[in-house]
Amino acid sequence: MDIFELIKTRRSIRKFTDEPVSDETINRIIEAGIWAPSGRNNQPWKFAVIKDKELKSKISGLTHYSKIILHAHALIAVFLDKSVSYDRTKDVLAIGACIQNMLIFIYSNGLGAVWLGEILKNKDKVLELVEGPEELELMAVIALGHPAEKGGKGSRKGFDKTVFFRK
Repeated sequence: MDIFELIKTRRSIRKFTDEPVSDETINRIIEAGIWAPSGRNNQPWKFAVIKDKELKSKISGLTHYSKIILHAHALIAVFLDKSVSYDRTKDVLAIGACIQNMLIFIYSNGLGAVWLGEILKNKDKVLELVEGPEELELMAVIALGHPAEKGGKGSRKGFDKTVFFRK
């Protein structure tokens, strides 16, 4: 599948099978993320990989989307490392690019994932549970695994509703 088709057909997957995802695959997912662009190449991301059922259970209590977390094979918590930050806006954008790389890689390998942001209301508690240093700030949790559902039909606003200027 070419990259444009991959981008257009990727969907958020919220239900997973019990089939495991190898540590090697999880490492490749993270590697895809770390190849995202960042301002001054500061690479402001850090990751926590969570597969432990007890820890997933604790994290699931911090979000409305607890069932997704409980049934995902793994979680990758993506953090902004404020100790290497030079411009918060640029660094947060870099984290978004990192997450998008990871989601595209996940999908391209026949896996499913969803980017969870609602959990950010409890970002300090997540950081504590993964024993992260205080210079890290949670940006998202990616729940992933082998899909137990197909993604829905996607739609996007057209150029007439999104492009407001051309000259």
